[in-house]
Amino acid sequence: MEYTQLGRTGLKVSRLVLGTMNFGPQTDEADSHAIMDAALDAGINLFDTANVYGWGENKGRTESIIGNWFAQGGERRDKVVLATKVYGNMGADGDVWPNHDKLSALNIRRAVDASLKRLRTDYIDLYQFHHVDRDTPFEEIWQAVDVLVQQGKILYAGSSNFPGYKIAQANEIAARRGGTIGLVSEQCLYNLAERRAEMEVIPAAQEYGLGVIPWSPLHGGLLGGVLKKQAEGGRRAGGRAADTLKDAKAREQIQAYEDLLDKHGLEPGEVALAWLLTRPGVTGPIVGPRTQEQLASAVRAVELELSEELLSGLDEVFPGPGPSPEAFAW
Repeated sequence: MEYTQLGRTGLKVSRLVLGTMNFGPQTDEADSHAIMDAALDAGINLFDTANVYGWGENKGRTESIIGNWFAQGGERRDKVVLATKVYGNMGADGDVWPNHDKLSALNIRRAVDASLKRLRTDYIDLYQFHHVDRDTPFEEIWQAVDVLVQQGKILYAGSSNFPGYKIAQANEIAARRGGTIGLVSEQCLYNLAERRAEMEVIPAAQEYGLGVIPWSPLHGGLLGGVLKKQAEGGRRAGGRAADTLKDAKAREQIQAYEDLLDKHGLEPGEVALAWLLTRPGVTGPIVGPRTQEQLASAVRAVELELSEELLSGLDEVFPGPGPSPEAFAW
């Protein structure tokens, strides 16, 4: 496994991030624990989760699964850089109570303590804001973060799904206040088929020293060889991927992508991950394996070297928008 610094920090993290969103909803606790053990064995040390994972009436379940794994000992907690998130409403379904969501100082304090209890640990390495809160000023957010850092409950703060201007605003306010070092990472939607982050989010992250952690690197399965799998009688695309493939132009694009990689004798899913590892500013993509086999495939991507010819071919199939303002102006 390869490692890099998380943004401008001294924290060393793996070039792949273990996403845990499937733990609970799709992967049972025993298999989830086995995947986490395999991830550590492969050298992956950055584990990502969120307080709402588990979803619905099972919100918090994923954090509990991770906490039970930590409780097994074997230096599991010490070896992991633990990242979780706050924003979503954690009240019971149908019981949406004020101040049980978003980024008020009250909810941040409440959410951290609840996550620590579920995760069975006394600190969180990277505490991420899951979404922009337009109603809470960053002065209040950073005040809450300062207290948590002083208490030893969190070490770093990051963002997720932030536009470029909010990354700038957050870190400018942090700099004026002093205390916290501000955002150190941004977790955003970024992959071959969805490159809008290149316009402003990634440049802002680079300017302010944030590590970029792409989520959905296979774009809901579209970049994982979905057409070939369907032709061979395998698992059919569902959800967003199925909706996208109904569009003839999009289907032609995915077919061109798979044909290109077939020509080079490469696996689509591994190439999609390896491509992200070539992109400026990217710390490492989040992989969310349901099985150990899927994890092994993701790990192989770290060692995959993409030729200039292949990179050019990928740009032809999935042309990026380019940086701002050139992307929308002369």
